Amino acid sequence: MKLQILIATLLAASATSAIAATYTVDPTHTFPSFEADHMGLSVWRGKFNKTTGTVTMDRAAKTGALDLAIDPASINFGLDKMDSHARGPDMFNVEKFPTITYKSKSFKFDGDKLVGVDGELTMLGVTKPVALKVDKFKCIMHPRYKKEVCGADATAEFKRTDFGLNYGTPAFAPEVKLAIQIEAIKAD
Repeated sequence: MKLQILIATLLAASATSAIAATYTVDPTHTFPSFEADHMGLSVWRGKFNKTTGTVTMDRAAKTGALDLAIDPASINFGLDKMDSHARGPDMFNVEKFPTITYKSKSFKFDGDKLVGVDGELTMLGVTKPVALKVDKFKCIMHPRYKKEVCGADATAEFKRTDFGLNYGTPAFAPEVKLAIQIEAIKAD
Protein backbone atom coordinates (compact mmCIF):
# COMPACT_ATOMS: atom_id res chain seq x y z
CA MET A 1 0.00 0.00 0.00
CA LYS A 2 2.79 2.45 0.92
CA LEU A 3 4.59 1.62 -2.34
CA GLN A 4 1.43 2.40 -4.34
CA ILE A 5 1.06 5.77 -2.61
CA LEU A 6 4.74 6.56 -3.25
CA ILE A 7 4.41 5.63 -6.94
CA ALA A 8 1.21 7.70 -7.29
CA THR A 9 2.93 10.68 -5.62
CA LEU A 10 5.97 10.41 -7.88
CA LEU A 11 3.78 10.15 -10.98
CA ALA A 12 1.75 13.18 -9.92
CA ALA A 13 4.93 15.19 -9.26
CA SER A 14 6.35 14.12 -12.60
CA ALA A 15 3.17 15.14 -14.43
CA THR A 16 3.15 18.53 -12.72
CA SER A 17 6.75 19.30 -13.60
CA ALA A 18 6.11 18.23 -17.19
CA ILE A 19 3.62 21.10 -17.45
CA ALA A 20 6.24 23.71 -16.54
CA ALA A 21 7.55 25.54 -19.59
CA THR A 22 10.51 27.81 -20.18
CA TYR A 23 10.22 30.95 -22.27
CA THR A 24 13.04 33.09 -23.65
CA VAL A 25 12.55 36.82 -23.32
CA ASP A 26 12.15 38.43 -26.75
CA PRO A 27 14.52 41.42 -26.67
CA THR A 28 12.69 43.06 -29.59
CA HIS A 29 9.45 43.17 -27.60
CA THR A 30 10.71 43.74 -24.03
CA PHE A 31 11.50 47.22 -22.77
CA PRO A 32 11.66 48.23 -19.10
CA SER A 33 10.77 51.91 -18.89
CA PHE A 34 10.60 54.36 -16.03
CA GLU A 35 9.37 57.75 -14.92
CA ALA A 36 11.30 60.01 -12.55
CA ASP A 37 10.87 63.50 -11.20
CA HIS A 38 12.70 66.43 -12.80
CA MET A 39 12.89 69.04 -10.01
CA GLY A 40 9.12 68.99 -9.62
CA LEU A 41 8.79 70.66 -13.04
CA SER A 42 8.04 67.59 -15.12
CA VAL A 43 8.43 63.84 -15.28
CA TRP A 44 11.32 62.42 -17.30
CA ARG A 45 10.66 59.14 -19.05
CA GLY A 46 13.24 56.70 -20.30
CA LYS A 47 13.65 53.07 -21.23
CA PHE A 48 16.30 50.43 -21.57
CA ASN A 49 16.64 49.07 -25.11
CA LYS A 50 18.43 45.80 -24.27
CA THR A 51 16.93 43.16 -21.99
CA THR A 52 17.48 39.40 -21.92
CA GLY A 53 16.23 36.63 -19.69
CA THR A 54 14.00 33.66 -19.12
CA VAL A 55 10.60 32.93 -17.66
CA THR A 56 9.72 29.49 -16.33
CA MET A 57 6.08 28.98 -15.56
CA ASP A 58 3.77 26.20 -14.50
CA ARG A 59 0.29 27.65 -14.80
CA ALA A 60 -1.35 24.51 -13.39
CA ALA A 61 0.78 24.60 -10.24
CA LYS A 62 0.67 28.42 -10.18
CA THR A 63 4.43 28.73 -9.87
CA GLY A 64 7.13 30.38 -11.90
CA ALA A 65 10.45 32.13 -12.09
CA LEU A 66 11.53 35.32 -13.82
CA ASP A 67 15.18 36.13 -14.45
CA LEU A 68 15.93 39.39 -16.30
CA ALA A 69 19.21 41.08 -17.21
CA ILE A 70 18.96 44.72 -18.28
CA ASP A 71 21.82 46.55 -19.98
CA PRO A 72 21.93 50.02 -18.37
CA ALA A 73 24.20 51.25 -21.20
CA SER A 74 21.14 50.90 -23.46
CA ILE A 75 19.33 53.69 -21.58
CA ASN A 76 17.30 55.94 -23.86
CA PHE A 77 15.72 59.22 -22.79
CA GLY A 78 15.44 60.39 -26.38
CA LEU A 79 18.20 62.92 -25.69
CA ASP A 80 21.81 61.88 -26.37
CA LYS A 81 23.33 64.24 -23.81
CA MET A 82 21.05 62.90 -21.06
CA ASP A 83 21.73 59.29 -22.10
CA SER A 84 25.50 59.88 -21.87
CA HIS A 85 25.17 61.49 -18.44
CA ALA A 86 22.96 58.66 -17.16
CA ARG A 87 25.59 56.08 -18.23
CA GLY A 88 28.27 57.87 -16.20
CA PRO A 89 29.35 57.60 -12.57
CA ASP A 90 26.72 60.11 -11.33
CA MET A 91 23.90 57.74 -12.18
CA PHE A 92 24.10 54.17 -13.57
CA ASN A 93 27.91 53.95 -13.66
CA VAL A 94 27.75 51.35 -16.45
CA GLU A 95 31.51 50.71 -16.48
CA LYS A 96 31.44 49.50 -12.89
CA PHE A 97 27.90 48.03 -12.95
CA PRO A 98 27.21 46.72 -16.49
CA THR A 99 24.02 44.84 -15.61
CA ILE A 100 20.78 45.46 -13.72
CA THR A 101 19.00 42.24 -12.74
CA TYR A 102 15.56 41.23 -11.55
CA LYS A 103 15.13 37.75 -10.10
CA SER A 104 11.78 36.55 -8.88
CA LYS A 105 11.11 34.84 -5.58
CA SER A 106 7.50 33.86 -6.34
CA PHE A 107 4.58 34.37 -8.71
CA LYS A 108 1.11 35.41 -7.50
CA PHE A 109 -2.06 34.20 -9.19
CA ASP A 110 -5.70 35.17 -8.83
CA GLY A 111 -7.37 32.01 -10.05
CA ASP A 112 -5.64 31.26 -13.35
CA LYS A 113 -4.50 34.85 -13.91
CA LEU A 114 -0.94 35.94 -13.10
CA VAL A 115 -1.26 39.15 -11.07
CA GLY A 116 2.10 39.69 -9.43
CA VAL A 117 5.72 38.75 -9.05
CA ASP A 118 7.74 39.15 -5.87
CA GLY A 119 11.44 39.45 -6.52
CA GLU A 120 14.68 41.30 -6.06
CA LEU A 121 16.12 44.11 -8.14
CA THR A 122 19.90 44.51 -8.19
CA MET A 123 21.17 47.88 -9.36
CA LEU A 124 24.50 49.58 -8.65
CA GLY A 125 25.52 46.51 -6.64
CA VAL A 126 22.58 46.83 -4.23
CA THR A 127 19.83 44.21 -4.02
CA LYS A 128 16.39 45.12 -2.68
CA PRO A 129 12.92 43.55 -2.88
CA VAL A 130 10.68 44.96 -5.60
CA ALA A 131 7.18 43.61 -6.19
CA LEU A 132 5.79 43.75 -9.71
CA LYS A 133 2.06 44.19 -10.24
CA VAL A 134 1.05 42.36 -13.42
CA ASP A 135 -1.59 44.51 -15.10
CA LYS A 136 -2.00 42.34 -18.19
CA PHE A 137 -0.97 38.75 -18.98
CA LYS A 138 -1.78 36.58 -21.98
CA CYS A 139 -0.34 33.60 -23.86
CA ILE A 140 -1.13 32.77 -27.50
CA MET A 141 0.07 30.49 -30.25
CA HIS A 142 2.03 33.07 -32.24
CA PRO A 143 1.07 33.03 -35.94
CA ARG A 144 4.57 33.85 -37.17
CA TYR A 145 6.73 31.93 -34.67
CA LYS A 146 4.43 28.86 -34.58
CA LYS A 147 5.20 28.67 -30.86
CA GLU A 148 3.47 29.81 -27.72
CA VAL A 149 4.31 33.39 -26.78
CA CYS A 150 3.35 34.95 -23.46
CA GLY A 151 3.24 38.66 -22.82
CA ALA A 152 2.66 40.90 -19.84
CA ASP A 153 2.63 44.49 -18.71
CA ALA A 154 3.91 44.96 -15.18
CA THR A 155 4.45 47.97 -12.94
CA ALA A 156 6.31 48.76 -9.73
CA GLU A 157 7.45 51.70 -7.65
CA PHE A 158 10.64 52.09 -5.66
CA LYS A 159 13.08 54.72 -4.41
CA ARG A 160 16.24 54.98 -6.50
CA THR A 161 18.11 56.22 -3.43
CA ASP A 162 17.59 52.78 -1.84
CA PHE A 163 20.01 51.53 -4.53
CA GLY A 164 22.51 54.38 -4.16
CA LEU A 165 21.30 56.37 -7.17
CA ASN A 166 21.33 59.68 -5.31
CA TYR A 167 22.01 62.10 -8.18
CA GLY A 168 20.09 65.36 -7.87
CA THR A 169 18.45 64.66 -4.52
CA PRO A 170 16.74 66.34 -2.83
CA ALA A 171 15.86 68.63 -5.76
CA PHE A 172 14.86 65.52 -7.75
CA ALA A 173 12.46 63.25 -5.84
CA PRO A 174 13.76 59.70 -5.34
CA GLU A 175 10.56 57.88 -6.30
CA VAL A 176 10.64 55.96 -9.59
CA LYS A 177 7.74 54.36 -11.43
CA LEU A 178 8.78 51.29 -13.38
CA ALA A 179 6.81 49.76 -16.26
CA ILE A 180 7.89 46.62 -18.06
CA GLN A 181 6.41 45.38 -21.29
CA ILE A 182 7.62 41.83 -21.76
CA GLU A 183 7.09 39.10 -24.32
CA ALA A 184 8.70 35.69 -24.15
CA ILE A 185 8.78 32.81 -26.65
CA LYS A 186 8.41 29.21 -25.51
CA ALA A 187 11.76 27.43 -25.74
CA ASP A 188 12.05 24.22 -27.73
